[in-house]
Amino acid sequence: MLSNKGQVIERLLQGAFICRTTDEEGWRFLKNPANREQTDDYLSTLNRVVASVGSGADAEVFYCAYRQLGENERRVVGQQFRDVCHALTPLVEWLLLVQDASAQDAPLTEGSPIRLNELQGIVEDTPAFREQLARISHYRLFGSQSASIDMQIKQVFKRLCELGYLVRPNPEKQIYIGTGKLDYLYEVIRFIDEAEGLSLEERAEAASQGNLL
Repeated sequence: MLSNKGQVIERLLQGAFICRTTDEEGWRFLKNPANREQTDDYLSTLNRVVASVGSGADAEVFYCAYRQLGENERRVVGQQFRDVCHALTPLVEWLLLVQDASAQDAPLTEGSPIRLNELQGIVEDTPAFREQLARISHYRLFGSQSASIDMQIKQVFKRLCELGYLVRPNPEKQIYIGTGKLDYLYEVIRFIDEAEGLSLEERAEAASQGNLL
């Protein structure tokens, strides 16, 4: 049976984003500087390092990154980056829909709860939100082919769980929790936006009004 450190290392190497919501025990383990140093020492033999969103006591999500980039590593990272870029517009549009429908000032982050039934009720009562959901759900990332709001929203939430952005702690309840991968996504968005001047949030808001394409 693997030790706690062994389990954390295995999850990191599998591409997991470890946060309080997805793995509180592993998250607390990595919050300890000595434990993180030991984990880093082991990963260094595999050309990996423990990366995080935030630093030190402020780190809220941990993941595995390459320590040095050679040709093969650049190829892998490049593909991962392209995958994230292709998913950005659908994800940002969805995040804006949730924020607008919930009348929240702050975006969805790690630990934020979403009650699917409440969100669905708001969407059903608001024509603009119904149009947004229909468009979002039909993006390739989510792959819905349904005209039903119920099927559309459930497919979106199902895919977000598969992609690691949400978890559903109790399968008997329609309550979902945001994971630390959302915080990682925001870091990626900020990086791309600053580097390329893409104005992603403005583009997503324009798309919500049918103006993106």
